[in-house]
Amino acid sequence: MTQPHTPTPADLQKDAPEKRPAGERGSTSLAVGVVEKIAGMAAREVSGIHALGSGFSRTFGAMRDRVPGSSSKSGVGRGIKAEVGEKQAAIDIALVVEYGVVIPRLASEVRANIIEAVERMTGLEVVEVNISVNDVHLPDDPDEDEEEDSQSSGKRPRVQ
Repeated sequence: MTQPHTPTPADLQKDAPEKRPAGERGSTSLAVGVVEKIAGMAAREVSGIHALGSGFSRTFGAMRDRVPGSSSKSGVGRGIKAEVGEKQAAIDIALVVEYGVVIPRLASEVRANIIEAVERMTGLEVVEVNISVNDVHLPDDPDEDEEEDSQSSGKRPRVQ
């Protein structure tokens, strides 16, 4: 009869599973809103953008933001839709640009800035950034905020 083999420390190290780096032990998931906010902040960094979103979405979002306790999407991510997978993201963004900017150049800068920020901060590969320019803000056009302030204060604008 043979005696049972008592493992030595060297035997235990050989049979032990390889230790994986901490970064490989578990998973990280990102909410769509995280990618949308990062993209919104990156887009706003580019000079020549007046606002994000279409006129309707900005107006509706401003009304939603005034409701106490509402959990609406913050203004940072307004006008942005993202699809987020395990390794990739796709982003659609609606813009209102300032009058006088060269729109193709602006779109290229916005796209590059969004891709760089999202990939750097999330580790996701951005496969596409689709940009929709919905309006041009003219220098003499009032902002929506100014219109809301004059309407809510009951004052009529000086010039109609």
